[in-house]
Amino acid sequence: MKSSQQKLYGGIEAGGTKFVCAVGTGPGDVKAIDTFTTVSPESTLPRVVEFFRKETRTEPIAALGIASFGPLDLNPESTKYGRIISTPKPDWSGIDLPGYFRDKLSVPVFLDTDVNGAALAENTWGAARDVNSVVYITVGTGIGGGGIINGQLLRGISHPEMGHIRIPHDYNEDPFPGSCPYHGDCLEGLASGTAIQKRWGKLPEKIPAGHTAWKLEAKYLALAVVDYIYTLAPQRIVIGGGIMKTDGLLAEVREKVVELLHGYGSFPEVTEDIAEYIVRPGLGDLSGVLGAMTLARKSAEK
Repeated sequence: MKSSQQKLYGGIEAGGTKFVCAVGTGPGDVKAIDTFTTVSPESTLPRVVEFFRKETRTEPIAALGIASFGPLDLNPESTKYGRIISTPKPDWSGIDLPGYFRDKLSVPVFLDTDVNGAALAENTWGAARDVNSVVYITVGTGIGGGGIINGQLLRGISHPEMGHIRIPHDYNEDPFPGSCPYHGDCLEGLASGTAIQKRWGKLPEKIPAGHTAWKLEAKYLALAVVDYIYTLAPQRIVIGGGIMKTDGLLAEVREKVVELLHGYGSFPEVTEDIAEYIVRPGLGDLSGVLGAMTLARKSAEK
């Protein structure tokens, strides 16, 4: 009989743009992986089921983890537990992801946010495996954040919505009103890929390094990071997502964070070795799906 360490687990990174599905035991043992464009639930979810049925035909998975876009209802006592709520993604509000896959695949299913999943993976396998508190931020089409403090995923009345914090907005410097349909100029409304495209009239990947856009982006992200440092005091901050692949952006964020801290607080780990404190994901683009897989394993073993 196989030990629990050898059991196969499934992971789904359910994103607003794409679904990533994988089967394996960890980053060094991914047996199968595939990616699907996120369209309607009626088209997307059956493709996910087909993937897992095909890839587990000879060896079943012990559990399935889902790291999903949200907002999500993660209150176990709620009648809407496990459902996607209030999302601007057409047709996805109210979808019960764990219920759907539990019914179709007949395995235990565990759910958390995509960014909490990524934080879990980085803390287990990646760039934060040597600490017990980490904040993971993803900067892409939107902005999200998740965290682990004292080894526990952050949850309260709901999951963290770090992309929707309010940060200073100088309208003289940046007259753009923001792109968030709920809050206008929250962090996501000012610094997401969507905001960059709407402000400058072109896709972020079409804006060259060194453009004014990136100085403004670094400022907004640094303001948010400083808020996270002062609020949660994590031992490491991991920043991923497509926007962070822009040349020089991470270095500029680091520099601006030190400037904004301005010597307040006892943070030598930050100010003296910022490049080891604010880092890229150690698992690259696989943090989300590996986090889902890790969620499945850790939850099933409890």
